[in-house]
Amino acid sequence: QVQLVESGGGLVQPGGSLRLTCLASGFTFSNYAMSWYRQRPGEERELVALIMTLSGLRNYADSVKGRFTISRDNARNTVYLQMSSLKPEDTAVYYCKTMIRSLAYWGQGTQVTVSS
Repeated sequence: QVQLVESGGGLVQPGGSLRLTCLASGFTFSNYAMSWYRQRPGEERELVALIMTLSGLRNYADSVKGRFTISRDNARNTVYLQMSSLKPEDTAVYYCKTMIRSLAYWGQGTQVTVSS
């Protein structure tokens, strides 16, 4: 079955960096776009970044452009989110997601807290 497992979250000071990792299994990873979402307390889940398959085309939310980078390693079935210049408003649970045959699959999420 499809599984997405995120890791790499934690507590970081403003201006710091973190790299999130999502390990995928149960499907042909290289055939599908992957994305990162986040959900801040009291808010709806929002798209942070998306990476396509062969083209490697990437899209980012305006709020993270220039600070976050999404990448993928098809040999390792892994998608990454490198986050830099973190701000308190980046505090959220971050989720990995893929769509397969119109079905959405989510990981369990990893907490990122940006605070001094």
